[in-house]
Amino acid sequence: MNQQILWLAAAFMLMFEGLMPLVAPKLWRQVFEKVLQLPDGGVRLVGAVSVLSGLALYWLLKV
Repeated sequence: MNQQILWLAAAFMLMFEGLMPLVAPKLWRQVFEKVLQLPDGGVRLVGAVSVLSGLALYWLLKV
């Protein structure tokens, strides 16, 4: 994978991550507060689902 693709992926990730606070800051805060209340296992589960979803999307687009 060349570096340009990696930087492009990082740019898209930042744009996607910024959409919710830009469009619905109150809702974003509420979601963030709920995530903060989760135990470590719950936060890890959310992270694992996110990573696996990203890997699945990559695999679907790569193939």
